[in-house]
Amino acid sequence: MKKIPMLDLKREYEYMKDDIDSTIRQCLDHQQWIFGPEIKQLEDALSAHLGVAHCVGTSSGTEALVLSLRALAIKLRGQEYFDMNDEIITTPLTFTATGDAILRSGATPVFIDIDPVTYNIDPFKVREYLSQNAPRVIGIVPVHLYGRACHMDEIMDMARQYNLFVVEDVAQAFGGKWKGRNLGSMGTTGAFSFFPSKNLGGFGDGGMTSTDDDEIAEIVRMLIKHGGRDKYNVDHIGYNARLDTLQAAIILTKFKYIDDFNGRRRNIAEHYTKGLENIAGLSIPVSTSLSSVHHVYNQYTIRVLDGKRNALQDHLKAKNISTMVYYPVPLHQMKIFQGKDRKGNPPCMNAEKAVREVLSLPVEPLQDEEDTQYVVDCIREYFSNAHS
Repeated sequence: MKKIPMLDLKREYEYMKDDIDSTIRQCLDHQQWIFGPEIKQLEDALSAHLGVAHCVGTSSGTEALVLSLRALAIKLRGQEYFDMNDEIITTPLTFTATGDAILRSGATPVFIDIDPVTYNIDPFKVREYLSQNAPRVIGIVPVHLYGRACHMDEIMDMARQYNLFVVEDVAQAFGGKWKGRNLGSMGTTGAFSFFPSKNLGGFGDGGMTSTDDDEIAEIVRMLIKHGGRDKYNVDHIGYNARLDTLQAAIILTKFKYIDDFNGRRRNIAEHYTKGLENIAGLSIPVSTSLSSVHHVYNQYTIRVLDGKRNALQDHLKAKNISTMVYYPVPLHQMKIFQGKDRKGNPPCMNAEKAVREVLSLPVEPLQDEEDTQYVVDCIREYFSNAHS
């Protein structure tokens, strides 16, 4: 029986093999493995694409978040790190790196519950928290989860009202937009991941920080190379967090395919949405075709009600269909954040319910229509048997 993977990187490589191989050969010819010419080429290309003044390559999406927050501490406070009295708001439904980056910047994370429809942070709950706790809050880290934009109008309005910075976590949403604006171009900074499973992924780890702020860009450039312009006489506590030349070259090559591949993801999502409508006990992503959101579906995530998520996942596994749960544990319940987030953190009941129900389906850009339909048929089969 044919296996349907969440992502088929080998198939994608075969699709763009000639371009990738040519790119790698160019790197083998010039042998400039650290800060080679492809780094600047990629930074310039992504700056132009996003419509920002600066993009700085980093060693991972995690480091892009950390570097953004560290640069903000240096600029805004004149010190290497924030302190525990500084609160940064983010979502509990995300990968651990989002909250971990806040801790690594010295600040305290505040987890605000999600909108149960979009799975993104609920801006109205953020506003409610700010109305009572604004003096402690210094920033917001919204996560564009699964490739869907957060409600950026509300978030940026609150940032202006309360003088907050905004670091957009765009790890899962390269190519996504809010009201025609590219994600990663609206906040103080944006943080991108080029992990292989992302919409724009490399052949290993990699990331990018985007910003219109000249000073922040300069600080990030220092931090990625141990903290200084001169590596033998540094200014700040830095990292070895630069993007490798080879990864930059591969990402630059794959960037040529991003619009096509994101379009394919959206087509697959549309097929799922049409095929999975009106199934009792199943919730599908809300349509974005007529909204402000340009969703790029890093994940197509359904919601399985009545405690049947695991049973459906087992059923699909038996049919050779891969699925994933993003994410099984919300951040506010993780060991790492116990006692390190804000005491009396607001309740996150929507997130706690979501982690028991969400299930992401295969959305490989080169996935055949027959395979997509097979996934639909197997899900319908499960619910038909469950209700018979």
